[in-house]
Amino acid sequence: MSHCYTQLNLQIVFAVKYRASLIADSFKHELYRYMAANINNRSHHCMVINGMPDHIHIFLRMHPSESLSSLMQIIKGSSSRWINAKYYPQQTFKWQDGYSAFSYSQSQVPIVIRYIQNQEKHHQKQPFLDEYKTILNKFNIPYDPENTFQAPQG
Repeated sequence: MSHCYTQLNLQIVFAVKYRASLIADSFKHELYRYMAANINNRSHHCMVINGMPDHIHIFLRMHPSESLSSLMQIIKGSSSRWINAKYYPQQTFKWQDGYSAFSYSQSQVPIVIRYIQNQEKHHQKQPFLDEYKTILNKFNIPYDPENTFQAPQG
């Protein structure tokens, strides 16, 4: 077979280091556009990005030409440099180490897009840590609560 045919729909979640609320309303949409452009320029397709001041959700169709770990290293590294250069020159913005990725079938795509688009409304009802535990449990992903779930620092 001379071609690759794939459908790799992934939701990726990662947080600001120490879950600090540093993603300000004043620049979050510009950040999301920057990240989406980076994703799309690497042959992937960014369907939606949204989040809260302390974390991000990205939903994309992954192209098999690149590993997820490589894409995440580039997205997190370039976006933290971009944020530091434009918005935090006096301090250092960093993403927390690691990320989570969850795969979805094509029939689930509209549901996941709506869920990510409505993050602000969703988090009025459910805090991030509860949401994150729910997703990990839904996907049967074992985790260490002592090291995974840290409350935001002050």
